[in-house]
Amino acid sequence: MTYRIMTVCTGNICRSPLAEYALREAVETSDLAGQVEITSAGTTGWERGNPIDPRAGALLREHGIDPAGHRARRMDREELQRADLVLALDHDHVGPIREELGAERAERTLHMVRDFAPEPVEDTGIRDPWYGDESDFELAWEQIAEAVDGILEHVRAERRQGQDAREGARR
Repeated sequence: MTYRIMTVCTGNICRSPLAEYALREAVETSDLAGQVEITSAGTTGWERGNPIDPRAGALLREHGIDPAGHRARRMDREELQRADLVLALDHDHVGPIREELGAERAERTLHMVRDFAPEPVEDTGIRDPWYGDESDFELAWEQIAEAVDGILEHVRAERRQGQDAREGARR
């Protein structure tokens, strides 16, 4: 059974694609390869159809990741509902995502990316680097990258829990 993750920022050209590609890379080199689907979207359609921000694209290429196929899109209610884990990149994304998911589903699936940092952080938001320079993109990448292992561990735990529940139902 495929586990679905969706990362969400404002326009889907900076933070959420950085998180999507970082997670894809980590999943493909882990025991979860072939078992997890990762997508990204924006809370708005402002950038719909646009490629990744050139600064975000350059940063990904520096890490050996090719984002050439990325095109910005707005989040879709049905896709959000199918997601097992929805990752907001900043606090202002939570409200629009919660509205699409509904309170009960959001309670189960919605988290901030930095909720999964190895040590608790005072502010779980990742600020929009679009307004800054390359150093702001580097900071966003570092904040995302530090959470990747925790996200993968969360996915493993959720998959184990789901498998245990399915096995219990068969007994």
